[in-house]
Amino acid sequence: MIFVIQCAGDKRHGAGSLTRGDGSPVMFVAKPAEMPDHHHPEYVYAHPDDISEYGESWRRRLLDYNESPGSNPLGLLPAWQLYRNPAYSRLVETYGPGRVYVLSAGWGLINSEFLTPPYDVTFSAKRGTGIRRDASTDFRDLCLIPEECSEPIVFFGGKSYLPLFRELTRPFDCRKIVFYNSSNPPHTPGCELRRFRTELRTNWHYQCAQQFMNGAIDAGL
Repeated sequence: MIFVIQCAGDKRHGAGSLTRGDGSPVMFVAKPAEMPDHHHPEYVYAHPDDISEYGESWRRRLLDYNESPGSNPLGLLPAWQLYRNPAYSRLVETYGPGRVYVLSAGWGLINSEFLTPPYDVTFSAKRGTGIRRDASTDFRDLCLIPEECSEPIVFFGGKSYLPLFRELTRPFDCRKIVFYNSSNPPHTPGCELRRFRTELRTNWHYQCAQQFMNGAIDAGL
């Protein structure tokens, strides 16, 4: 079984970053031109698919960085450590890093050990336009689940992430189980829905993942 959890805005301070040639750390956002200078004053802004001064996109550069065995000179954190909520580390401890993936609004569907730089991208309409990902922004999302995967995929995340989850898991011929907490089921063709009842309205998926790991709920497999 594969477990996918949506990313989080709350990331660890001091995490290593990709850098420009002059050493400036880069913060990846949805629309760099619309970012206020004071939001992340210690960084320069870039979109993950902007072409860097090295002649390739930042996304390609990050993939190359991850493919350099045993080398991490910039001190990037693996995805499961970048996010501060303990649900990420507990999923890895419970199921192993090879079975845990993060659905990142900035990078796509990445595995838990993927070295990930800081980014500020969200689907939330309540956030500033510079960091909000919408139909006007183009992202060449990664999908790092192996092509031959036929195991069930369980998703913990909010409805704003469901279109991306469906798009990136569409190629896999397997069961896809989606937990949701709204009174009306989301429209998710090709997925099996499981309602998670809770009074929480934000970040409820962390509670859902914790109860799943504790055996209080299951995916009905």
